[in-house]
Amino acid sequence: MVDTPPTSAPRLTPRENLTTLQTHILAEEQKHPHASGTFSWILSAMALSAKVIADKIRRARIQDVLGSLDGENVQGERQQKLDVIANETLLRCLGSRSGVAIVASEEDENPTFIQRDSGGERPYCVLFDPLDGSSNLDTCGAVGTIFSILRHDRRASTPDASILQRGVEQAAAGYILYGSSTVFVLTTGAGVSMFVLDPSIGSFLLVEHGIQIPKTGKTYSVNEGNRRSFPEGYQRYLDWAQSNGYTSRYSGTMVADVHRTLLKGGVFLYPPTKKSPEGKLRLLYEVNPMSMIIEQAGGKAVAVTERVMEVVPKTLHQRIACCMGSPDEVDHVLRHIA
Repeated sequence: MVDTPPTSAPRLTPRENLTTLQTHILAEEQKHPHASGTFSWILSAMALSAKVIADKIRRARIQDVLGSLDGENVQGERQQKLDVIANETLLRCLGSRSGVAIVASEEDENPTFIQRDSGGERPYCVLFDPLDGSSNLDTCGAVGTIFSILRHDRRASTPDASILQRGVEQAAAGYILYGSSTVFVLTTGAGVSMFVLDPSIGSFLLVEHGIQIPKTGKTYSVNEGNRRSFPEGYQRYLDWAQSNGYTSRYSGTMVADVHRTLLKGGVFLYPPTKKSPEGKLRLLYEVNPMSMIIEQAGGKAVAVTERVMEVVPKTLHQRIACCMGSPDEVDHVLRHIA
């Protein structure tokens, strides 16, 4: 028998080096010599929240935290037990970070000052939907967290005055998808990065940077159960799409549907309906952050025919209709609803 020399372990190329979310944040911070580090602390809090929420979701049935509570949130929607848990987790994680001035949540009626300006540096507002699609939890469906980070205006006399900013003024946006894996997608205005939680080491690892949405994609994502109450233009679009070989994919969780659209192409739609003539999704902490991500990946996001991120918000919980995804596919929708 001839001895064979042991093969050396494959060497990682620079492209394959392991990069955690924390490392990525610190590397981005170094590109800004005057950065104070507070922004990095906020993103670190979001990552910590994501790990806690992912763990709660994974053990939800074992710990009997599935199902709804007796009350409703400020949206008039039945609260799920995990809605409250996710909301409290985010508030506790963000409340300990010195970079947070104001937080605002889908679950709370009004935004909250974490700490009024007392000379320290607390320059950011964080808005979030703590658990998008929570009604899917009982059947083990995917759910997610969506967040938007804005710069706090110290001159603002009220929290509302500081957070009612257009989407183009966002400092960062992201979402966490709790599915077969826990995925953290982030943009700080310089492209879109995707991280996946490795539970064996407890860290989010970079799996793709500079994500670009496909220019086209023959998939649309919309709740067709409401089709008869859509404006005629959207119905014309669906007729056209179905006659041209498009397929429908809809999960009932915005995070899951937009994530698929981001990676595979296509279009995500939430049109106006007779029941919700202004639209149903919330502008500030759902549609604006998702629009920033889609645009940073080369896609388009419109509110009926206006660019989403140019819409001037009037209230924290303002609802809006939207269409976002591959640029060519959004154009197809616009052509039919114009």
